[in-house]
Amino acid sequence: MTRTVTLITGASAGLGAEFARQCAARGDELVLVARRRDRLEALAAELGRAHIIAADLSEPAAPERLVAEVEALGLGIGRLINNAGFGLAGRFAALPLARQRQMIDLNVSSLVALCHLALPAMIARGEGGILNVASTAAFQAGPGMGVYFASKAFVLSFSEALHQEMRAQNIRVTALCPGPTATEFGAVAGVTGPRFDRFSADARTVVAAGLAGLERNKAVVVPGVMNKITAQSSRAMPRAAMRRIVARLKI
Repeated sequence: MTRTVTLITGASAGLGAEFARQCAARGDELVLVARRRDRLEALAAELGRAHIIAADLSEPAAPERLVAEVEALGLGIGRLINNAGFGLAGRFAALPLARQRQMIDLNVSSLVALCHLALPAMIARGEGGILNVASTAAFQAGPGMGVYFASKAFVLSFSEALHQEMRAQNIRVTALCPGPTATEFGAVAGVTGPRFDRFSADARTVVAAGLAGLERNKAVVVPGVMNKITAQSSRAMPRAAMRRIVARLKI
């Protein structure tokens, strides 16, 4: 019988590394995926019982290659944690198009592909779990980070739809929507400074909330009281007003 594993993308740092630690602590066998092999090797050595696969999931054929490598190890994906992604701060017209398209490929296209590739075996087994990392950015437009916000809106909408489709088949699907979190995200995106740091949550709390929500099959998890207020106000406030507020924060 095929052993099932928890596959975590973007596992070399930040939320991904913390997902690995918390999943290992509960006894999961792991497949850790990221671009930086050296970091994966260090994390696998720390955790034990972890397989590593170095891959750039923004490449079009990477999801198929990844799943083929997992199957070649005699493993099946029991839980999929789609954590890989990045953001970019700046005006859309001023940011390099190639980098923004890479962001869409990673944040959206690879996530959809991995869900589609993992689901048939989950459906055949009659159980499984998918946790897609979105963001509180998913709840409104984001002038100054327009493509990133839009990519996370896609992840949220897609995950909610998939959650509903999979309910009858005993497959849990959750969108985790953290706010600012103390990881490498801000430095990569170009979002730094006291305002970002002041409202940043710690990765341990965010990951614990996401995993607990997946176990309860919650469609959407928004960790933290302030983030919940922000998400709800985004839905209640006129969109024009929300755009202006976000624009003042970003540009």
